[in-house]
Amino acid sequence: MSDQPVSVIPLLHALASTGGSDLHCKVGSAPRIRVDGRLRKLQMPPLRPEDTRNMVAQVLPEDLVAQFRDIHEADFAFSLSGVGRFRVNAYVARGTDSLVFRRVAVGAEPMEDLGIPPVVAELALEPRGLVLVTGPTGSGKTTTLASMVDLINTYREVNIITIEDPIEVLHTDKKAIISQREVRSDTLDFSNALRGAMRQDPDVILIGEMRDIETVRAALSAAETGHLVLATLHTVDAPDTINRIVDFFTPHEQGQIRATLAQTLRGIVSQRLVRRAGGEGRALVAEVMINHGRTAEAIVDPSTQPPIVDLIAEGEYYKMQTFDQHLYSLVADGVVTFEDAISIASRPQDLTVALRSAGVIQ
Repeated sequence: MSDQPVSVIPLLHALASTGGSDLHCKVGSAPRIRVDGRLRKLQMPPLRPEDTRNMVAQVLPEDLVAQFRDIHEADFAFSLSGVGRFRVNAYVARGTDSLVFRRVAVGAEPMEDLGIPPVVAELALEPRGLVLVTGPTGSGKTTTLASMVDLINTYREVNIITIEDPIEVLHTDKKAIISQREVRSDTLDFSNALRGAMRQDPDVILIGEMRDIETVRAALSAAETGHLVLATLHTVDAPDTINRIVDFFTPHEQGQIRATLAQTLRGIVSQRLVRRAGGEGRALVAEVMINHGRTAEAIVDPSTQPPIVDLIAEGEYYKMQTFDQHLYSLVADGVVTFEDAISIASRPQDLTVALRSAGVIQ
């Protein structure tokens, strides 16, 4: 092996050429690229401490050098001419530098190509209110939000302001004008950017993540005063999302927050990804809650209504669906296998019974 430290540049070329989503670089292991949800090892020797140290030096912005040295963490964006833009997390593991790169798209994919339920397009075109896209890391939240912004950009003459950390999908103006602001590069943090956004004549505000009480409070206020607010949370489903928002606040505030949420919330889209039958790519599985009379009452006082998941299951008229209802359709249509569907189902036994009763499985 050459004494020269490994450069990250050819590895980023490999990430782009394979269509992968993420590149992992850590000492003691060959670099790995995530393709269709699976990590694939590149055919090269394990990385040494000097290799990853050189990679960090190649990509880390100067203004984050001191932070990385002090707290051993840094999030930032990196652009490589002719290859693309990447979201980067540099961190220290067992005393050595490590990095994860995520490829950033230019432009959004159409909703129909992503398998997003059509009702999500209706939520995107709401004139005002709060729409939340939730799910674990890597569940496609950013991709869904980007397609919603692109839809608005295509059909509405509005001012869209996005606040992201970092920017992951680059948009160009169509009917709308879009100002994309990156935390730390363009603004101090989410809450400061939100306060600034209210003075920038916005119609639509996208918040990359609601991380703290100040951001949640500002988002609710913006939705309450006639803006459309799109935001994400790392929550698993609609009930968990509502509880997480309420739990940001002290007990004496929670009643008012529930009332505000019931009034401003338009819908919650919660996501998971599951491997497609045949193993090529992954399919989106979505739970969709649309806020209407009974769900609003359940948000204000859960004791007066059935559980929200039951309201979703019974809400076909409002175009609602649970994860398991969507999984049922995907299995019935042959998009995913029964075994993979069961592995991420909310109620595996109930899904099995429903599929067996319909003759979809034996």
